[in-house]
This record gives sequence, C-alpha cells and structure tokens, in this order.
Amino acid sequence: MKIIISLFFLTVVFSTTVFAHPEFQRYSKSVSGRSVNCAMCHTHSDGPEGIKPDQIGSLSQEGLNALGLARQAYKPGWGGKSPILNEFGNLILNDLGKEKILMLKQKPELLAEALSKTSDLDDDGITDAQEYKDGTHPLNSMDGNPWKLFKNNLIKNRFHILMIILATGTGLFGLYNTILWLSIKTGKE
Repeated sequence: MKIIISLFFLTVVFSTTVFAHPEFQRYSKSVSGRSVNCAMCHTHSDGPEGIKPDQIGSLSQEGLNALGLARQAYKPGWGGKSPILNEFGNLILNDLGKEKILMLKQKPELLAEALSKTSDLDDDGITDAQEYKDGTHPLNSMDGNPWKLFKNNLIKNRFHILMIILATGTGLFGLYNTILWLSIKTGKE
C-alpha cells in the first residue's frame, strides 16, 4: 500500500509543471531596478527545478509528499509548508492560496496589495509587500532600501543613540572643565 501511495505522489509531483513564477520576479526587477532571483520565495536561488539541495530533484520521499500536498493548497489558510519554498514563499501560499497566486500571474503588480500590510518576516521595519516592490529580500534584515532601513534603525535604537549622545556630551563637558581647571592652576588662560 505504501508503494502505491508513494507512486501516486511521485506521479503527481513529476507530472505537474513546476510552479516557479518568473512573472513576479520580472515585475519586482522592473519596478525596483535591482537584480532579483528565485531566492525571494524559494529556498534555492536557482529556483525549484534541479538536484541541488532544497530543489525538487534532491527531495526525500517525505519532501516529495509535502510538495504534493503544497501543490494542492488552492485556498488560503492551508497552514502547511512546502519544502521548496522559503518562509516568504510559504507565507504567500498560506495567505493567498494557489488559486489567487495563479490569477495574480497575469498582473504581478497586484501581489503587493494582496499581501498582508503588517507582515515583516525579517523584522527590519519594512513590510514584506514593500520589500517585494523594492526588490529586496524579505527574509534578510540587512537587505532593504537604505533610507528606510536607516530611519527604522534610528527609531528602533533611539534610546541607545540618546545615551551615547549624553555620555559623549558629559565626557566633553568634563574634559573641558578639567582643562579649564588645569589652566587656572597653572595661571594660563
């Protein structure tokens, strides 16, 4: 019985086309002007096809079964995890469902509006939808629009920055007064 189930999943997995969607990649690249690869949504930067780690050809039987189930996630809220998608790709699949993703292939610019406005997987202060538009990686907190990252880091670290300014000001005040005291003691202005 296990052999029949395994053969069924292998047939489903290998008879269906691979669902890498270069339309979204091309849109993000055209809008942002940045080089965008498959690693925005997939675990491997070369995409899902191939035999490298985290590509379809390298999946175990368990991974192939999980992939078969992920390919059947036509409605939102599936809650599973595809072995060829990274956290952002799985977020898209779980939030939108495959049916909506296939509809959005015709108008990839609408993907950003369809994504959650609060989701920020890398916690860099830039929403994942905005990172899709900017062509930056939604899972890398060091990759983002420099000005937005600067503003977010400034706000996030404002207490530490204030303490550094106070410590520096206090130190300079003390140094100035020490030099002033020494000049008075030696009789020189």
